[in-house]
This record gives sequence, structure tokens and C-alpha cells, in this order.
Amino acid sequence: MILDGRLPESVAKAAAALRAGGLLGLPTETVYGLAADADNAAAVAAIFSAKARPADHPLIVHVAEPAQAGHFAAQIPPFAHRLMQAFWPGPLTLILPRRAGVATAAAGGHDSVGLRCPSHPVAQAVLKACAAQGVFGLAAPSANQFGRVSPTTAAHVQAEFGDELLVLDGGACEVGIESTIIDCTRGAPVLLRPGGISRAQAQAACGLPLRSRDELSAPDPRAPGTLQAHYAPKARLRQMDAKSLQTALDLLGRDATHIAVYARAALKPASSAIMLRRMPDDAAATARQLFAVLRDFDDRGARIIWVETPPPDVAWEGVRDRLDRAAAS
Repeated sequence: MILDGRLPESVAKAAAALRAGGLLGLPTETVYGLAADADNAAAVAAIFSAKARPADHPLIVHVAEPAQAGHFAAQIPPFAHRLMQAFWPGPLTLILPRRAGVATAAAGGHDSVGLRCPSHPVAQAVLKACAAQGVFGLAAPSANQFGRVSPTTAAHVQAEFGDELLVLDGGACEVGIESTIIDCTRGAPVLLRPGGISRAQAQAACGLPLRSRDELSAPDPRAPGTLQAHYAPKARLRQMDAKSLQTALDLLGRDATHIAVYARAALKPASSAIMLRRMPDDAAATARQLFAVLRDFDDRGARIIWVETPPPDVAWEGVRDRLDRAAAS
């Protein structure tokens, strides 16, 4: 069931369902999440079951405001505080040491927890309504089957889980790819997943260089969205430069079927059967539409998706990450 998330009665119904241990399709500025009370082990188990997600692969916990992070985090280092001040609410997840006895199932049993404060007005309204009822955070991974393309509209969520799931419609997601994840458990900020907050923005805000995951000897904490293969459409996805794409299209000739192409270059397919979408020249615009484009290709019966390799610029880091993981699947 899809409800208009802008309506107070929809928010109230969603908060009541979450308080009772139910699941909710929740819009955020990044992607839609499948939300449940982060402190309710049975409700969190229902997320893992619905997504067919391994129970030791942790979920991000969403809070209404930075002050609520203290309910879940045992310690927040000064540079993490600076990141929270700069980007919360917003598309940034921080991995922090977890307080014992809270959100154990949501954290996959690990001693760290991923926390985020989303900026989407519907998410904020639901989180505040939940907090008023004693629910201090919502575990909310992307609302899709594990490893598949994340949803950026309410209709995408309904297509994944059917009419029985309560979904709040908050419109198309503004960012379009998942949050940036920074590990704050090792004495220095470590980028685990690029996203809506760039490396340069994070470094400027926290006053420290953002380390890569292989620079420090300590093992990575378990974090969502960091598997080598992830975000995959049903079709096989391959990245190529523009010249290689045009060569491949020329070789196919007029007999090509079930092939989709997403590229910045002005390509000339010989066959009208080729599904062709133009990729924006802007990284943020591409991120905003990326998952919707991949889902559309799947819905139109594509078996192979060819994508023009994004530029090496740092602005495209989040898009490159999602395409690399989708191709690895």
C-alpha cells in the first residue's frame, strides 16, 4: 500500500506500524529504505528475511537528529562530531563503536554501528514521530532484494515487495545513490563507500585526510554496501569506453535484440531495437537517475547493458563505485 508521505495521517500510520514491529518503505534523499525499529530484534529480522540478506551484514540505523546518535554510539571522536555538524542531516553514514545492548541485530552482531541522519522531509517526519513514541532509530537498508538495484521511487519499492508493504511516497530521490560511508572507529576517517558527500567535502569538514581502506592495518568493520558485487540489474552489465561501444554496436548490425546502452557519447546504433539512453555529462545528475535507468532497462527486457565508463574525476567516484560493483555481479 502506497500512501502520500506528505500527509500527517500517513506519517502517523507509518510511525504506529513501526512502533508495533512492522516494516515500512521509507523515502530518503539517497534511496528508499526498508525500515524497522532498530532496537526491535524481531522487526530487524523481518528486514533480513524480506531482503534475503545475510544476518551478519549490518544495516544503517537512521536517527532524527545528531543528539540521538548517543543512544547507539559508545564513543564519537571529535572528527566524527565535525562531520556530523557539517553533513547531518544529509547523505553521510558514520561507522562508530556501538553501545552494548542496543541495535545488536541491526549491527549484525558486530561491535560497531552505522548511523545516518537523513534530510528527506518525510524521513524526518517519521523519525520524529517514532522518537516521540520511544523508537529512537530506524534500521533501513535499501528497499530491494539483497544485491540488486536500489529503489529511488515508491513504485520501485512496491515492485520489489508487493502491495502488502506500507510505503510512504516521498517522490523521486534527490541524490539517487546510497550515502557516503566513513569509518570512524580507527582513529582516522576512512572512506568505505563513496556517495553523495565527496571525498573533498568530507576532508574539508573533518580537518583530516580521508584514508582509504587499505592504508590502515586494522581490519575493516563490517559495513553495508561494501561487497565487491552489489547494485546489480537482472541483465549483465559491462562498462566500455565510447569508441569500444560504437565498435560493438557496428558489429551487431541490424539484428541486435535485448541490448541496452547508457552513454554520454552520441552513439549511432544500426538497429532500432537497441535501447539507448543518454547519460548526463554531470555526475550528480547521473547519480540521480542511474538506478532508475537500470531498472527501466530490466523492465523493458534487456539481457545485456553496456555503459560508457564514467570519467576518472573525483566527482564521479560514487557513480563509478556503483557501476563497478554492478558489473562484478
